[in-house]
Amino acid sequence: MTIDETGEHAAMRIDAATELEHDLGAIEPGNLLADRAYERIRDAILDNRLPPGTQLSVPELARQMNISRSPVREAVQRLIYEGLAMHVPYRGAEVIPVQVEDLRQLYVVREVLEGLAARLATERMTGAGLDELRSVIAAHEAVVTSGDERAHIELDMGYHRLIRETAGNQHLSLVLDRIQGKAHLAQHHLWRGPESRRLALEEHKRVLEAMAAGDAEGAQRAAEAHIARLRVRLAQHQGDPTAAPPDGGVA
Repeated sequence: MTIDETGEHAAMRIDAATELEHDLGAIEPGNLLADRAYERIRDAILDNRLPPGTQLSVPELARQMNISRSPVREAVQRLIYEGLAMHVPYRGAEVIPVQVEDLRQLYVVREVLEGLAARLATERMTGAGLDELRSVIAAHEAVVTSGDERAHIELDMGYHRLIRETAGNQHLSLVLDRIQGKAHLAQHHLWRGPESRRLALEEHKRVLEAMAAGDAEGAQRAAEAHIARLRVRLAQHQGDPTAAPPDGGVA
């Protein structure tokens, strides 16, 4: 893996597509094979067992999961649609590379949409919904210092997913589902460790506090600030000396 540090095309990429190095394991026979294949491959991508640049060979994936090629092909097409994979001419599908400039642009959009989701969710929030979010926060606290990167990513994504679902806008959810999966690929390559996990958790708590108070505008601001700080941390990782935490906060 190399990092292009020219500033013009800053990106993390793999020079040549890597082969599948991890066996994903067989899928038990049954219904919804395409859905289960999709979940298995998506989990492996987000868990970095299939890192950026890995070739998603339909025959090989089908062999590993002990299913026919048709559901695997459908699963790979879904991953391409969601932005976690890309089609490369004459090679087939590959896990999408982590392009830093693409991430910068993605976070600008995500900042606005996550704020909107938090505001809409606050307006529709119930006591049961708050309890569910508090449970995710409690579980997240338990893994912040554990070094379990996979658990951190799953809980982080689950927290945002609950807010999107509560917001009750399917079009917003569809867009954010696609954005979030791609954004989380970067966590394995751009920031890792207890400090990044702690910061994410503290920012999630601020959003939840505003939601619990019924402050829709406050929840929107807190959610926007959370994504803005991710953009700052991205810039700091890339060595931008002008990067500063928004509103004087910790990045």
